[in-house]
Amino acid sequence: MSGSPGLDPTKPLRRLARGVAFALACLAAAWSAPAQAGPITIVAAESVYGDVAAQIGGAEVNVTSIMSAPGQDPHQFEPSPSAARAIAAAKLVIANGANYDPWIEKLLAATRSERSVIVVADLVKAKPGDDPHLWYAPATMPIVATRIADELAARDPAHKEAYAQRLKTFIESLAPITAKIRAIEAKHAQTPVTATEPVFGYMTKALGFAMRNEHFQRAVMNGTEPSASDVAAMQDDLKGGKVKILFHNSQVSDDLTGRLRAVATAHNVPVVAVTETKPADKSYQAWVTAELDAVVKALDGGGS
Repeated sequence: MSGSPGLDPTKPLRRLARGVAFALACLAAAWSAPAQAGPITIVAAESVYGDVAAQIGGAEVNVTSIMSAPGQDPHQFEPSPSAARAIAAAKLVIANGANYDPWIEKLLAATRSERSVIVVADLVKAKPGDDPHLWYAPATMPIVATRIADELAARDPAHKEAYAQRLKTFIESLAPITAKIRAIEAKHAQTPVTATEPVFGYMTKALGFAMRNEHFQRAVMNGTEPSASDVAAMQDDLKGGKVKILFHNSQVSDDLTGRLRAVATAHNVPVVAVTETKPADKSYQAWVTAELDAVVKALDGGGS
């Protein structure tokens, strides 16, 4: 029996084919569309990495930094429930590693989500037992910024060029810091210095300084009592003018470090305050520049 006049028996098949093609097109669009409908949520364990993430991510990211108060002691830090909630919601987490922020491993283990994790220590091949203040090594931040840009571009390809441009701007902004480091090194290489803690250690190496009393510093950093011989050696350096600067971690104060600062002041050894946490009102670049300026002032006889 022939079909009814005016009816096309292939029409339903063509309609089905168009429907399948439309569904496939929608599926392809879904795969190629940006994975992120709104700002990418980033959580940084330390505010210095949060600042870099914000500079690279711009308006496309929403950054929360967990350790951000300049007055807190990072070695005594305990995360709050809000930190746990932030980690659970994050699409990208940035941690220092090298046993500096071990608490974040517990928070990550307690939650499961589709997220990426950047551990700075892994990027720069640092391990527990190494100096964990990795952001003071001049080579660290370009590596971290590049990895952040790559992670954001992979998650949000629609803004890949914007991330690349901001990365370029960030790297260029470090040039004055590099120039300042080289100028100080050229003029003051092998200058003997000391510190209450190894917070500024990577930077003093970049400046070419000869750091003294490192055993004392590690004891303070690890919360153990420095030996009597270490304390005596530190005092002898300060009283005898054997060092040109005392670097002091201004976030951590106790009777011993207070006495050493007083000894330094009494014997005209400039005290340069450094911090482990970025000041809230400064970018990473401004923070490091200000501390280098304080070093120059101290070496030029102006103190700090």
